Amino acid sequence: MPILRSFGPSVARTSPVEAVRAGLGAVIGLGVAGLFLLSPGIDLTTGLYLVAPFGASSVLLFAVPNSPLAQPWSAFVGNTVAALIGVAVCLLVPDPLLRIALAVGLAIVAMILCRAVHPPAGAVAMTAAMSPDAIAHLGFWFALAPVALGTAALILIAMIYARLTGRRYPFRQFEESNRHGTHDPEPVERLGLSKAELTEILERYRQSFNLGVEDLARLIGAAEVQAAAHHTGPLTAADVMSRNLITVGPEATLTEVAALFKRHKFISLPVTGADGRFLGVIFQIHLINQARDDALRLNRTFGAALRRLVDRERERPVLAKDIMSVVSPRATTATPMAVLLQMMANDDVDAVPVVEYGKIVGIVTRTDLIAVLARRVSRNG
Repeated sequence: MPILRSFGPSVARTSPVEAVRAGLGAVIGLGVAGLFLLSPGIDLTTGLYLVAPFGASSVLLFAVPNSPLAQPWSAFVGNTVAALIGVAVCLLVPDPLLRIALAVGLAIVAMILCRAVHPPAGAVAMTAAMSPDAIAHLGFWFALAPVALGTAALILIAMIYARLTGRRYPFRQFEESNRHGTHDPEPVERLGLSKAELTEILERYRQSFNLGVEDLARLIGAAEVQAAAHHTGPLTAADVMSRNLITVGPEATLTEVAALFKRHKFISLPVTGADGRFLGVIFQIHLINQARDDALRLNRTFGAALRRLVDRERERPVLAKDIMSVVSPRATTATPMAVLLQMMANDDVDAVPVVEYGKIVGIVTRTDLIAVLARRVSRNG
């Protein structure tokens, strides 16, 4: 029954790895914040009470870092403003029940006006209102330490931890440069909608507290790509892939690799073992990155580093296995074209190897996909 299903989980299933990542981040963040919470000069009881709201902040910062409620401004300003209001109410209102209710209510009003809604801040205000003895001793310094300093420590740890674990915090801004360093939106986010229009959509559906403008653009773009893929029909990788492959072995020198790139005008070269087993793939950008790294390391010009990279006479030549990528996306012959479109639209991927039982049987490039889509458009036009 629909009414019964509404009491079930509404959050999408998450992998155990992601759950452990978020939990470990909270352990580290709270461990560092604890240095401020229980530092000398801060009442032990008040410090322990603050573990509760800081624990709630950790859930947002480490488990749902893309939420607008978890961003640095919301967390820092929300907690600090709530602490200031909690202290003021605690000093002015003697009745405990009225004091607690008023502190939380005023904190909510202030957070909304400051555009800094952070749910754990309500518990910060309540903690101050519940601790008249500690507040009488600390006064408004309570908002600085432990609240502001503790929150700043949590935010800093969340930023570092997100970078170390391949996540993004704070979330990307709508006008931020893309991965190539230019100001064009990512391909899947080129919607023809302005930031103001996307913001208006969020406000119209009252989702401003749940989703950022950048996330909305990314989701709309992904949905459009997925919907477009439905019109490709039942095509699979086997229908569009290139089968007559040029491959290199792991011991091939970069001189050989560069010569193959030049001769065949490829953008990628699969690397295979003696038995035909797929080992990895080399993209032209790998040669450029290797030359750039050598230029920086050896304090040479890029041209000199590139010539040295493919020099047949160098003492130890760079081999294909030294620069090939082993983690790039791959497909099987049965992979739908819709999935291939997603791989090349969302990631910095120019070609996807098609592998069966460990051996490469084909490769799908962006050129292959464009050719198929062009034929579909001409037929439908």
